[in-house]
Amino acid sequence: MKQTMDEAGAGGARESVAAASQEKAKAALATLNEDGSRRWIRPRLSHGRFLTRRRAAAYVLIALFTLIPYVKINGWPAMLLDLSARRFHIFGVTFLPTDTLMLALFMVSLFLTVFFLTAMFGRVWCGWACPQTVYMEFLYRPLERLFDGTPGRAARNKFQGSGLARVLKYVVYFVCSCYLAHTFLAYFVGVEQLEHWVTQSPLEHPGPFMVMAVVTGLMMFDFAFFREQTCLVACPYGRFQSVMLDRQSLIVSYDERRGEPRGRKTNVHLKVVGDGDSRTGDCVDCKLCVTTCPTGIDIRNGLQMECVSCTQCIDACDGVMAKLGRPLGLIRYTSQAALAGEKPKVLRPRVVIYPVIVAALMTGFLVVFLGRGAADLTVVRGRGAPFAMLDVATVANQVKIKVVNRTARKETYTLSAEGTQGERSAAGVALHAEDNPVTLGPGEMRTVPAQIVAPMAAFSGHGTLDVRVRLSDGEKFSTAADFKLVGPATHEHEERERTEPEREHKEHEHKEND
Repeated sequence: MKQTMDEAGAGGARESVAAASQEKAKAALATLNEDGSRRWIRPRLSHGRFLTRRRAAAYVLIALFTLIPYVKINGWPAMLLDLSARRFHIFGVTFLPTDTLMLALFMVSLFLTVFFLTAMFGRVWCGWACPQTVYMEFLYRPLERLFDGTPGRAARNKFQGSGLARVLKYVVYFVCSCYLAHTFLAYFVGVEQLEHWVTQSPLEHPGPFMVMAVVTGLMMFDFAFFREQTCLVACPYGRFQSVMLDRQSLIVSYDERRGEPRGRKTNVHLKVVGDGDSRTGDCVDCKLCVTTCPTGIDIRNGLQMECVSCTQCIDACDGVMAKLGRPLGLIRYTSQAALAGEKPKVLRPRVVIYPVIVAALMTGFLVVFLGRGAADLTVVRGRGAPFAMLDVATVANQVKIKVVNRTARKETYTLSAEGTQGERSAAGVALHAEDNPVTLGPGEMRTVPAQIVAPMAAFSGHGTLDVRVRLSDGEKFSTAADFKLVGPATHEHEERERTEPEREHKEHEHKEND
């Protein structure tokens, strides 16, 4: 009896220690040691069905990331964020500074789509498509295992883990970082401009060379040193998941009811599925799910911000369960509600609201996009005096006309002006500009100084005249912008007509006296 009580007390003490250890693990950052120093994570690679799928997806994404700047759509790269020219080319659509509304609709729709995918499938972006994860886990980590060997296993040869191997590892890291930096810059300057910089001496282009050097250094720092800290510390997406996820969202989770209490492999036979002794669960506490995690967490501690849903713990656990003859899925894609035995709900508020908002925004985007013409025309008033009198009967307004060619080919446009208030205003209205017709290259934007003249008699009593500035290619396309000319009010004109003869008479007398 006493021995039984001692065993029970010892068992309770072990459970208390285990519980305290789990609580301590939950409170600590996975990448820090107890003394606050950096804990370098070298995860084991766990093969399985999810790794095979992620690897295939990663290779496709790497190829797309590399090739997109070379693909042409409507004469432009599939994606070019040309900051210097202030225009974005995104899959055949060109956004200019005047397209603020359209660009805002597109970007908000994109973010809400990510929110919707997160609400449905959890952090699928982080684990399957984020460039940080794709390149870290499928380029830099394989190189690390090639030169340093596989964690937890003996080196396959004398070269692995040697000083020479470490030096070569960082040399290859640097080459990969150069490739990433140049590919990244191609999205902002274009492939042609990038090739020009690369083939020329750095002394001829010191500015671009410094940009390349800095970006390469940042890539090297990120993938060789900072690594998973980018996801845990720098990226805000993980902190958003508490807002975007709900109990029905799909996450990578550990089935605590099935796995607890944990037992070592030698004790697994004590539990029989569906019947028999149940002193231990299916979890054998092998900790493979911890050693394979790229962020160093223990998935058995529940949903954590550090989890990027990479599914490596699923492959590791399924491998152990298969060897032990246990059902797979102790760690699996599921939801908190499903783990608690609740009925799954596909239709829920956020899953409905997100698509509705995205549909409304994309409808607005299409309306604005389809309403655009082949060219844009904007007329603004020039600097200086609002108007000038060319003679007693003619008024001139200085204007600036901004013309944007939205096509992928060179176009020549003609500018003209006309009255809008009937025959009285139409006669005598004209536009004069040195650069007319104006020839623009694909996507080019130019501001044309011009002068619009009109007869004094066409102005209203308040000294204004509505005119229409027209832009035409001489064939099918034509667009116009209304503009209000200003001139002297009627009483000012009458006063000018009354005093003009007197002024001319005085000037004549002054000349005779001289």
